[in-house]
Amino acid sequence: MPEIDKCEAVDRRRRLFLGTAAAAIGVIELGRSVPAKAACQVTDLPRRVASSGPPKSFDPARQIDAGPLNIGYVELGSPTGQTVILLHGWPYDIHTYVEVAPILASAGFRVLVPYLRGYGTTCFRSAGTMRNAQQSALAADVIALMDALDIRQAIIGGCDWGARTANIVAALWPSRCKAMVSVSGYLIGSQEANRRPLPPPAEQAWWYQYYFATERGVAGYRQNTREFAKLIWQTASPQWMFDDPTFVRSAASFDNPDHVDIVIHNYRWRLGLAEGEARYDEFEKRLAAAPEIFAPTITLEGDANGAPHPSPESYARKFSGKYEHRTVRGGVGHNLPQEAPQAFAKAIIDVDRL
Repeated sequence: MPEIDKCEAVDRRRRLFLGTAAAAIGVIELGRSVPAKAACQVTDLPRRVASSGPPKSFDPARQIDAGPLNIGYVELGSPTGQTVILLHGWPYDIHTYVEVAPILASAGFRVLVPYLRGYGTTCFRSAGTMRNAQQSALAADVIALMDALDIRQAIIGGCDWGARTANIVAALWPSRCKAMVSVSGYLIGSQEANRRPLPPPAEQAWWYQYYFATERGVAGYRQNTREFAKLIWQTASPQWMFDDPTFVRSAASFDNPDHVDIVIHNYRWRLGLAEGEARYDEFEKRLAAAPEIFAPTITLEGDANGAPHPSPESYARKFSGKYEHRTVRGGVGHNLPQEAPQAFAKAIIDVDRL
């Protein structure tokens, strides 16, 4: 049985993961050190291999009109409980939280897991709406969903695109975010910042961003969407032994007719190769200043994250409220909520008490 490091331990429950840490490249340099208040917590997870057989799944998604979208989402737990909104990333879907959500529901929370624009059953209400995936548009979708469901405030949790979106909701709409759990920490960026060159190893880690900047990349992703996504799963989580049914369950979400356009626009917009929408200009101006986040926050990082991600030391001072960082050990990669659901759920429960 692995031992907990000297830092305060997160609750350990047995999950299905593999073992040693892989080095990951920090690509966001904020130039800040970890403040004294940022208590490091480390979880070690026993090794395991993903089980075979039919995977767990959610009930069919509910649908609601929210802003420019008709959003598909699943809901678990008590309708009177504290609301938690869990946001997935690329190339994943709501099943990132298929084990997290029931844990939180059983703890008394109301849990909502929406499909992002371009995934699953979420669709645009008008064929004429720009298929825009700039960072503030995705965050505005969360606020629109909360408004449509009459939710004043929620705990927001996210991974990958979902972590960046959670950061932005907390930064731009602080009264709507009670607390936050963010995998890989502070991910708010800007087109100007993204124009700056990175060290060669970091540039290499972003190979797909540059591939998507080409028409060959668009055609290649459209033709090989599932194969491409599976490669990212494998490289971003090199020790996660997911089986085919687990991948296929999520890959169905990429059949959304807007999926390719959304993914391509997201990465092209980051590099300044695609325009956003004027209605988000003020939001992007505020985000370009890298605003601090005041909501109580727990950041998480897997010890075997093979995707580009910043080091915890680089972003700790961006969180000005109550704050903790936890490293989850045991070969945990980029898709942390699905690989280490107990650790992620524990962080949500704990951040509600900060």
